[in-house]
Amino acid sequence: MNHRAHWRDKLHEIIFGHSTFAGRLFDLALLILIFLGVLTVLLDSVRNIHDAYGPYLEAGEWIVTGLFTVEYAARLACAPSTWRYATSFFGMVDLLAILPVYLGVFFGITHTFTLVRTLRLLRVFRILKLTQFLGEATVLKLALRASLPKITVFLFTVLTAVILVGAMMYQIESEQNGFTSIPTAMYWAIVTVTTVGYGDISPHTVLGRFIASILMVLGYGIIAVPTGIFSFELARTSSRPALRLCPGCALTLHDRDASHCKHCGQVLPSAS
Repeated sequence: MNHRAHWRDKLHEIIFGHSTFAGRLFDLALLILIFLGVLTVLLDSVRNIHDAYGPYLEAGEWIVTGLFTVEYAARLACAPSTWRYATSFFGMVDLLAILPVYLGVFFGITHTFTLVRTLRLLRVFRILKLTQFLGEATVLKLALRASLPKITVFLFTVLTAVILVGAMMYQIESEQNGFTSIPTAMYWAIVTVTTVGYGDISPHTVLGRFIASILMVLGYGIIAVPTGIFSFELARTSSRPALRLCPGCALTLHDRDASHCKHCGQVLPSAS
């Protein structure tokens, strides 16, 4: 039992950790596999390349899928909580990266089933795993989490303004100018306030154009507000304690001179 626990700890350090040489080597190999897997998906979608090199791409697909299957099984085996990892975001990404290939075999999905065959494109989801290898991704995640309440309140305020402006433009422009309903007028307000400006619906009255002009000017400020909120939280997060992952509870923020996790007491890996 102790031997198994030690084995799981060592495997966990290699697969989930990033501070040891073996962990960094594993990450490098996994990055190469991710790029190769995504490359096969991209090339296989090109008709000429698929017709000329289809069997080779399929063989490469099976090799990469087999290696990702082994990796997924290893993560399940050494994760502190198998169910927690399997239902986590990256756990689902791992599953989506390999599941379509096996579905094609077990359920007899052939190339003639074009609609079902598009399930194979889910293998592109494995590129999402790239973010967990970037140390700064944790900083971005913490900054997004901290700024989310403020941005949510701001977006609700913008939504309220869009509803009000949409209702006003529906009354001012009426159906003859393309504003056939309040939701349609709200769509125009969203397109205008985000400075996209498709032009499929436009005001024709003087008052409508005046409101549109104000909305266009306000659009630049509306875009700047969430950017400023996130930038502030990003700067504040970057000045916090060092980002060091605890192998026991996965807590990320610890003091730079800490030797043990402040939450579970696990020995922390040395700062790289």
